[in-house]
Amino acid sequence: MERTTTPRAVDLTTFAHREARAEAPISVVPPRAVATENNVDFTDTIKFSSPLIQYSEQDRENARILPPGAGGPHGTAYKMLRTQVLRRLDQLGANSLGVMSAQSSEGKTLTAINLAIAISADPARTVLLVDFDLRNPNVHKRFSYEPSVGVDDCLRLRRPVQEAMIKVAGYDRLTILPARERVEHSSELLSSPATAEIVNEMRMRYANRVIIFDMPPVLMADDALAFARYMQAGLLVIGEGKTRREDVTRTFQLLHDLPFVGTVLNGSREPVRTPY
Repeated sequence: MERTTTPRAVDLTTFAHREARAEAPISVVPPRAVATENNVDFTDTIKFSSPLIQYSEQDRENARILPPGAGGPHGTAYKMLRTQVLRRLDQLGANSLGVMSAQSSEGKTLTAINLAIAISADPARTVLLVDFDLRNPNVHKRFSYEPSVGVDDCLRLRRPVQEAMIKVAGYDRLTILPARERVEHSSELLSSPATAEIVNEMRMRYANRVIIFDMPPVLMADDALAFARYMQAGLLVIGEGKTRREDVTRTFQLLHDLPFVGTVLNGSREPVRTPY
């Protein structure tokens, strides 16, 4: 499990946009445009047969996860991040985002979860959070849940993704697609035709859905690099006192064709400045 400081340590004063490279391919139809297609629903807030997890307030606080609506003392910082991320995604005409770090234990999973909660607090959006860190799946552990079917089963065994989706009580506009267990040869799986099909269905299914992929650390394996062709944008989480400058540089070099919406400093001891 990643060790990070409390969510208040997310220092959005350091959030810096990296402009998308002109040659970076963006093939997605903008979310508002796909709403005109007959086979596309507007929202995925309708009830389906996925398990509904009951998540206690104490467990939530212990895991440093935002409450429904992204309230509480740490919600403002994540809402600031949400606003900047959504603005860049809209500029790119994209509705999916990979949350990454250079190395492990830099806070990417917690950032992905809380960013998903903050986006789902926007009444105009719904969120699908997908655990594609198949080398160390961790999202389900943060919610104290052991899935019987995971996204890994959907990729390997072609199980319907609806069988793996879960809902958490109180988070009405958030859906989670967890991974069940570690996967051998995960990079090959993430670059497979099955992954291409599932990701395309995720992106085109609902008009107001934002998809967040929790990705493996970029420099520890080739998974993120293998999956990069299916990502429309990236967000890089940097751990203060943990991430080395050369690791950040190397990450951007490896993913030079991927538009990054920005970076976020996690673990900062500096207070977040509130604008007047």
